[in-house]
Amino acid sequence: MSTDLAAPAFEISPHAGGHGLSLSESAARRLAKLAEADGHPVLLRVAVDGGGCSGFQYRFELVEAAEPDDLRIEADGQAALVDPVSLPFLKGSEIAFVDDLAGAQFVVRNPNAASSCGCGVSFSI
Repeated sequence: MSTDLAAPAFEISPHAGGHGLSLSESAARRLAKLAEADGHPVLLRVAVDGGGCSGFQYRFELVEAAEPDDLRIEADGQAALVDPVSLPFLKGSEIAFVDDLAGAQFVVRNPNAASSCGCGVSFSI
């Protein structure tokens, strides 16, 4: 029997602020490509809504401007926005972009989620 601990499924970026929320390099690269294609800067709005198969679900939107009370998370010249209501559900999370067999999408790697659905959009705490 091995006593080696398995590597974590993900690691939170050390660049996180006091809220512990961070934007990964992969998400920043994707936002830069989207901005280049659109011809103007874009911001990724990340929110948590009630619903989904596990109780809560993530919502992602590309927007051009922040709301006055948004928290701005930056990496490599790109930014994501989180509203104050969603922040407690996302504390300590990393916003990333994955491109794999299941598809290409923004994801939240949330250490607070007790469980999540197979698609990764819905979670419970």
